[in-house]
Amino acid sequence: MERIYLDNSATTPLDPAVLEAMMPYLTTDFGNASSIHTFGQKAKMAVDRARHQVAALLNATRPNEIIFTSGGTESNNLAIRGLVEANSRHGNHIILSAIEHPAVGSVCEDLQKKGVELTVLPVYENGIVRIEDVRDAIREDTILITVMAANNEIGTLQPIAEIGRLVREIRETGKKIWFHTDAVQAVGKVTVDVEEIGCDLLSFSAHKINGPKGIGGLYVRRGIRLHTQNIGGRQERGTRAGTENVAGIAGLGEAAEIAGNSLGDIDTRIRSIRDRIESNILEAVPDAIPNGDRVDRLPNIANISFRSIEGEALLIALDMQGIAVSTGSACSSGSLEPSPVIRALGHGDDLARGAIRFSLGHQNTAEQIDILLGVLPDAVARLRSLSPA
Repeated sequence: MERIYLDNSATTPLDPAVLEAMMPYLTTDFGNASSIHTFGQKAKMAVDRARHQVAALLNATRPNEIIFTSGGTESNNLAIRGLVEANSRHGNHIILSAIEHPAVGSVCEDLQKKGVELTVLPVYENGIVRIEDVRDAIREDTILITVMAANNEIGTLQPIAEIGRLVREIRETGKKIWFHTDAVQAVGKVTVDVEEIGCDLLSFSAHKINGPKGIGGLYVRRGIRLHTQNIGGRQERGTRAGTENVAGIAGLGEAAEIAGNSLGDIDTRIRSIRDRIESNILEAVPDAIPNGDRVDRLPNIANISFRSIEGEALLIALDMQGIAVSTGSACSSGSLEPSPVIRALGHGDDLARGAIRFSLGHQNTAEQIDILLGVLPDAVARLRSLSPA
């Protein structure tokens, strides 16, 4: 039985070219990038090359604005906690959306326990924040706005370029305020241009773009002060101490270059497959409700709620047929609570518990979708026949 992987928003398979780029730094070129001998210099060259590759993907004009971390969670922690701690004299208020990833929401909640005030913006039925709400939420003591570029469950794209313009306008008045965006899901799926967005900080991760796990990064616009969260050596311009994960960094760089060259495949072929999944399910399955905006969203995510069933039961039923999907964020797996993202759209617990995310990657084919569409309607009908609802 062919196993079909439709959970690419949780993680993606490692691209063979990425593995090839990593191998020298796991074997012969194993030096520490901080060492000055030949072994170390080879490692440092790999790190420098990857920094340029990532900067090119994000259109960062200065490669040294890229800081390598262990992944999206660390990047979000460094961005939010690091900025607030380094600039607390300028304010004590953070604005975020109701559907931020836990790697953002939990950091903000932890800071709230330490005296930072939060404003959580609603997203309404389409899953998108309104720029008017962002503007109205800004106060004299607002220090940071953090709004994700794309949601990990429903794929909605937030108006981050508009937020960036708003922040720049406010800064022109002399107020100190900064803008961070968690772009972990957006990078490699849509064009992410830090100059166009105008953000000060932007988080990304390798394993969402067919790179290795355990490596990611943070774009830090020149002049931004962050309080270091990893204290030790002077790596990453003193912003993030610790011996560089040279093999992982090389893999991230290669993955970034491949992702930049593959945006067309995501925007055309993968989008077409995504649309076919949705249209066929909505036609074949009664009481199936799509979640999020149908236009302003990532091209590779479809999120559909199936009324009167538990999403986890459908996930297991599909997994027994060799098809891997998700009920939401992989970072929240094991939770019995209905998806807070689906509830934020105004849906009740029934639809929140019955939500399934289909997230596509470059390896997925039309033939695999035929298999999915061949088994899903019967699986839903069987589960509904067993449900007291």
